[in-house]
Amino acid sequence: MSEFAAPMPVLARYAVMVDVGYIYAAAGELLFGTSSRRDYRVDAVGLIQAITKHTDELLRGELLRVYWYDAARDRVPTIDQRVVAQMAWVKLRLGNLNARGQQKGVDANIRADMEALARHRAITDAVLIAGDEDMVPAVEAAQAYGVRVHLWGVEPPYGTNQAERLVWESDTVDVLDSAFTRPYFTRNPAAESSRADSSATTPTPAQLFGEHRPRPPVQLGGRNHLTQTGPISQTGPISQTGPMPHMSRTGPMPSLGPDRRHVEEAGEHVAHKWILTRGADNIRDLLPGPILPPVIDKELLVEAEKELGQSLRPYQEAREWLRDAFWARVHREFGIGVGKSRG
Repeated sequence: MSEFAAPMPVLARYAVMVDVGYIYAAAGELLFGTSSRRDYRVDAVGLIQAITKHTDELLRGELLRVYWYDAARDRVPTIDQRVVAQMAWVKLRLGNLNARGQQKGVDANIRADMEALARHRAITDAVLIAGDEDMVPAVEAAQAYGVRVHLWGVEPPYGTNQAERLVWESDTVDVLDSAFTRPYFTRNPAAESSRADSSATTPTPAQLFGEHRPRPPVQLGGRNHLTQTGPISQTGPISQTGPMPHMSRTGPMPSLGPDRRHVEEAGEHVAHKWILTRGADNIRDLLPGPILPPVIDKELLVEAEKELGQSLRPYQEAREWLRDAFWARVHREFGIGVGKSRG
């Protein structure tokens, strides 16, 4: 009986395709709460090298090249883009940047390259860093030629920043978290000084109403939260002709969590929307509750966070409010008693 040697593992030949507008905006939102490139600087060379290294750790094989899809006014590259264009194994692809700062032609470039590489069997795998649903046809076309598509996204501060269908159609999904992106993004000092100047020229309540008593400093307590150094008690109406009424600060004010009414409204709205868009029969399959399947529970959380513009993940009680409101709306729809959901 003859023996057959075990087959050698197949090595991948892959390309990395980066929608620069997506990764810059998503990382800016995650790290600084802004998607405007004017507010931060990016070490593009370091970021490309980190992406290449991360890809090499996940895919065993050979890198064809990195495709860097960006935009520029009249397709005339900036200094930073010229530096990227000179990097080895990197291909700069430029779309047009219109007068409103919108990218034009970038998605089309990505789709054309991905389909051409797949059709000519130039790659076995494609790493796509993007979030637009317009990428779905390119992913499907590449897969039809046998290419595996690995979708990477930037960790969203809340909700999601990638189209649901794009996530579904990709073969694997990976997330670049804040620890990965932070070394390559720095706040623009010009933006900081501009905000400081604006604050300096904006009159304070003390300046407006004649209050001269020293006040404790105000601290920023995280993204979109202002934490003062003590609770404020007001004993009378504000007089525009005299000093401010006495205000006392006796201790630290706890960070404010989500508003319960808003969370419950979001839960009911998601339930109502799903009944309309997914069909009553599909929602009926979730009954009797009160436990949601993990996948559906995550979808509920993501949808609600997008509506609220705030993450609910640090707040267990708020997530329970959300589920309870969701079930309350579903139970009313089907005329059954209201239950409680705890997860």
